[in-house]
Amino acid sequence: MYEDDLNQEPDIIEMTDDEGNTILMQVVDYFFYNGEEYVILTDSIDDGTQEDEPEEIDCYVMHVVTSRDEETGEELETFEPIEDAKLEAKLIEVANSQLNDEEEPEE
Repeated sequence: MYEDDLNQEPDIIEMTDDEGNTILMQVVDYFFYNGEEYVILTDSIDDGTQEDEPEEIDCYVMHVVTSRDEETGEELETFEPIEDAKLEAKLIEVANSQLNDEEEPEE
């Protein structure tokens, strides 16, 4: 991990759940699979405090869809759930591998 990554604020987004409730999600990482972009999200917001023993957190994988705002020309990202159960299982496997590769053992 680069020093700039350590000092960067986490990317927090606001989403709406199935019941219409607003929830905050933290972007953990982006990755590509078969030419499509996906994002790993968690609802466990890192407040910057470190605990001695890391707790297990729930992560979610969503498809990243980009579009362009016709008025401003700004590129917009939306996150869509994965509908195909087999694809979702594979993406979770890839995401877990990606997250485990990024963790470096402490010495």
